[in-house]
Amino acid sequence: MIEALFNQPNYVGAKKVLEATVLRHEAIASNVANLETPQYRRVDLAPSFTQALQRALSARDPAQIASLRPHLAVDAAAVASNKDGNSVRLENELVQLSQNYVQHALQNQLVTGNLLKLRLAITGRSV
Repeated sequence: MIEALFNQPNYVGAKKVLEATVLRHEAIASNVANLETPQYRRVDLAPSFTQALQRALSARDPAQIASLRPHLAVDAAAVASNKDGNSVRLENELVQLSQNYVQHALQNQLVTGNLLKLRLAITGRSV
């Protein structure tokens, strides 16, 4: 019974996106830390992961969603704007950081909401 609650596609998907936002936050931190490193290439969440996650969510298959592993890749779209070959732009990183924070907060609320429903079912109290 409880396993069924934790194997719903939306719950598994929210947890997977939460995992990806944590990894993306690490990538943004690395990009900012290497802002002045010559020849440093900006990294971000691999687009292949995002596409695979969208396909898995469309299929509504919890096992397929759970098997996905977010990973980082060099951002091919980021172009070096300086002579030193560094492709990181601080303004873009700060925007990405803000967007990632909002995404993390949303997914955290979705996961927490499911856990609160479980608590309510067990105890009869929401708090």
